[in-house]
Amino acid sequence: MTTEPAPILVGYTPTPQGTAALAAATERAVRRHARLVVLNTGHEGDFSGPAFASEQDIDAVVSELTRRGVDHTVIRPNDDRTAAESLLDHAEQLGVELVVIGLRRRSPMGKLITGSTAQAVLLNADCPVLAVKATRPA
Repeated sequence: MTTEPAPILVGYTPTPQGTAALAAATERAVRRHARLVVLNTGHEGDFSGPAFASEQDIDAVVSELTRRGVDHTVIRPNDDRTAAESLLDHAEQLGVELVVIGLRRRSPMGKLITGSTAQAVLLNADCPVLAVKATRPA
């Protein structure tokens, strides 16, 4: 009797970091034959900001995952939780085997003033977390 692998959760934003995280998560989902859960949320309830993907962005993600044959779900919570809270809560609820997030460079002062989604996820997740940097243009 074989069991299905636990899902993989990726925090997606329409940025180079989000695209890199999605690519890494997709590759792992393909290799493991795992369901990929794509989570895109606004910044603390702000759904007009650049972190919240447009319908066209989500359509492109769904189209690519479908083309690759990846079993997937897209979650777009519309509550006031932070991205980190949403990722951590969904990771726990879904029993994921891995959370994949994108990293961007920030100064130490920037992290001190605004906090860090990546830091909160890395420190508080109950499962492995893969943090991915976007590749630099050549």
